[in-house]
Amino acid sequence: MDICVIDVTILFLKNRKEDWNHKIQRRTKPDNEIRPWSLLQFHIFYQTNLMQCYFFPFCFSSMNLIDFHLAQTMIFAIEEINNSSSLLPNISIGYRIYDSCGSTLSSMRAVMALMNGQERTVGKTCSGQSAVHAIIGASDSSSTIVMSRSTGAFQIPVISHLATCACLSNRKEFPSFFRTIPSDFYQSRALAQLVKYFGWTWVGAVRSDNAYGNNGMATFVEAAGLEGVCIEYSEAILWNNPREQIARVVEVISRASSKVVVAFLSQLEMDVLLEEALAQNLTGLQWVGSESWISIDRLATRRNSAVLGGTLGFTISKSKIPGLREFLLQVGPAQDPNNTLLREFWETTFSCRFSPQQEKDGGPRQSQCSGSEKLEEISNPFTDTSELRFSNNVYKAVYAVAHSIHDLLTCRHGEGQGVNRNCTHRDSIEPGQVLRYLRDVNFPMKSGERVSFDENGDPTAIYELVNWQRDQAGETVFVTVGNYNASLPNGDQFAMNGIQIVWAGNPLKRPRSVCSDSCLPGFRQAEIKGMPVCCFSCIPCAAGEISNLTDSTKCKQCSLEYWSNGDKSRCVPKVVEFLSFDETMGILLAAISLVGACLTTLVSLVFFSFRETPIVKASNSELSFLLLFSLTLCFLCSLTFIGRPSEWSCMLRHTAFGITFALCMSCVLAKTIAVVIAFQATMPGNTVPQCSIPLQRISVFSCTLLQVVICVLWLALAPSVPFKNTAHATEKIILECDVGSTIGFWAVLGYIGLLALLCFVLAFLARKLPDNFNEAKFITFSMLIFCAVWITFIPAYVSSPGKFTVAVEIFAILASSFGLLFSIFGPKCYIILLKPEKNTKKHIMGKSHKHSYRFLYRSTVARKNSLERQDPSKPREEPGSKGWPVLFWLCRIEIIRVHGH
Repeated sequence: MDICVIDVTILFLKNRKEDWNHKIQRRTKPDNEIRPWSLLQFHIFYQTNLMQCYFFPFCFSSMNLIDFHLAQTMIFAIEEINNSSSLLPNISIGYRIYDSCGSTLSSMRAVMALMNGQERTVGKTCSGQSAVHAIIGASDSSSTIVMSRSTGAFQIPVISHLATCACLSNRKEFPSFFRTIPSDFYQSRALAQLVKYFGWTWVGAVRSDNAYGNNGMATFVEAAGLEGVCIEYSEAILWNNPREQIARVVEVISRASSKVVVAFLSQLEMDVLLEEALAQNLTGLQWVGSESWISIDRLATRRNSAVLGGTLGFTISKSKIPGLREFLLQVGPAQDPNNTLLREFWETTFSCRFSPQQEKDGGPRQSQCSGSEKLEEISNPFTDTSELRFSNNVYKAVYAVAHSIHDLLTCRHGEGQGVNRNCTHRDSIEPGQVLRYLRDVNFPMKSGERVSFDENGDPTAIYELVNWQRDQAGETVFVTVGNYNASLPNGDQFAMNGIQIVWAGNPLKRPRSVCSDSCLPGFRQAEIKGMPVCCFSCIPCAAGEISNLTDSTKCKQCSLEYWSNGDKSRCVPKVVEFLSFDETMGILLAAISLVGACLTTLVSLVFFSFRETPIVKASNSELSFLLLFSLTLCFLCSLTFIGRPSEWSCMLRHTAFGITFALCMSCVLAKTIAVVIAFQATMPGNTVPQCSIPLQRISVFSCTLLQVVICVLWLALAPSVPFKNTAHATEKIILECDVGSTIGFWAVLGYIGLLALLCFVLAFLARKLPDNFNEAKFITFSMLIFCAVWITFIPAYVSSPGKFTVAVEIFAILASSFGLLFSIFGPKCYIILLKPEKNTKKHIMGKSHKHSYRFLYRSTVARKNSLERQDPSKPREEPGSKGWPVLFWLCRIEIIRVHGH
């Protein structure tokens, strides 16, 4: 069986005197190699010109132990794979590491050299085709963007462990890019949900002025706007900006009114910003950080806790890699004494020097390195394996490349290349083949975590929300207080785990960061012109509207039968208004109605007790008792207008009112007609029958029957029903009786008015008849009162609101009833009860008896002449002749019998 070495050139750009070039050969060394390579930033380049790092293979700066730790993690993963019997058996992987020196130009130079087959080694440059099959790196988004644009055309897969810019998910622009760290597309949205969750709607923002910061902050601003969060300021910095510019940004932060700062910064920018913040004593602010720096141990010092204490931010999940710590503790110059990178790492870790320090070097004197120092005794970012957040990304990236090559060589998924789709031979692997299989990898790690990529080359976005807290020793620790999982449905992605959060400033009190104070329930937000939407004024909800939530943007209208309560925080049932027996007005009107009915009954008893007296006989006692009965019903029918309207009460109140008043007016009309007929029938030449009792009964019955017919038609066609009137008063419901048919309602009133008008006209015409036989004066006066009441009733009825409409109608009924009672029966009761001496035939005939006899005489003569005209054969007799006295007394007796004289 052939044994092959696959040289995976994993790109950590180094730019040292020599490349860290290593091929791990476990069995044999073949002629063909597959090379993934890695690009990391081992050195932080502060003061030298960027072009210097490009043209010269030196970086004059201190070593970055974090990226060196990541490089060793990559080597550890490769050795695990090479020792595996199940993954790439009989195949060994090599690697090549470069240091980017913190420069995009250096990254680009190394990538172009590798693709062109020009690889710089010790003292010379080798040309030829380079078998680069995969690139792991770089450690920042800007370098990765430049590198991926170049490698995409050659279908060389690039897998980044730290490049989070959302722009890299664009498959058209970066077709060969993958990453094992979530995209900032998700982190930015998680940060927006975080500040919204804690009610921070007014925040400041600071970002790195590069692809990572600008794209991440742009996504955050967009997501924050959707969550109702406003940005007070947004500043951009770079680690190599002049100090004056950094100081200006810190001043902006300190002068701002917002108490929360969202820092979308890389580690380098956070370093310089933090130094200036300490210099200006910028404390008391709640910092919210991105994953780039939120879990970096070297920032979490006691010195920095004055500024960053209580910081919150999302970071990738921590993990465990079995065996890694033991592997790291074996790293040292003893592995390769000629490797200057290992020597520099040792000198940086133990603050010693392998070469004697020259006088010209300056600085503090350092001890001589022996090479036997123990890493177990050192605690720094290189030896720290407590969380392994970013190290796990490198670990997964190496395994993803290995699995893609393994699937390619074993023809998994049936995608082998060739004419007959045969499996690819290990000696002819192309980067494009690795790229195609890398898209479909899906495998579990030892920790149980699955590794796969979506259509954009991104993994599933899962974050932990960490809070900077102090332990008992006073050291800052990262406590997980929540999580974010983008694969879950909206609303379930962000969740807290219930652990107590330590806040900036006052550790136990969550800071408030709002442009305007919250609007309480009952108020709504109103935008202030020229200000962001988070700056608003609070306006009370209008009547009938409510807001039951804090910071409501609009008030909700209550439904038709509900109204807002006093503080306009909830809808309550409207007050139902009707004239009830429980309120003062209802009690008063009911009492007056009963008093009227009692008075009418009392008058009836008086008339019945004195029915044989002349004045009762002269009042046409049959019509008088019927009139008193109808007045009693008029008083009692007003009670049907009081109380909660129901179907029966609505139908009863108007029909009972119409019929009883029609009966009353019919009686008054019959009395008036009786008086007029009694006198008009005795006038000369008049042949109308006199004093017909049946005619009076028929007239009363006919007039009342017509009103009954009108009411029956009204009830049959459109009866009156209960109705909730919400249009007249918005804050209450007026429970009233809808008349159903306005024509029927006004027909009933109109008919009563017609009867009253006839009574008035006839009574007015008969007012000058002899006093002893005349009730016309009292009827005229009663009709004046009746008409005046009902004429004034119409405008008052139409204009009165709510229950006062019913009160006006009851008042009109009572006023007109009392007017009839007192006007017609008051004078008679006065004579009967208080002046009984006047209740005699003598008094009634009194001073006017001569006029009465004269009237009777003339009436008798006129009657006789009328009879003679009917029988012309009989001779005409003069008054005083034979037969006249008898006729005269017969007529007189007839009149006295009818009128009680």
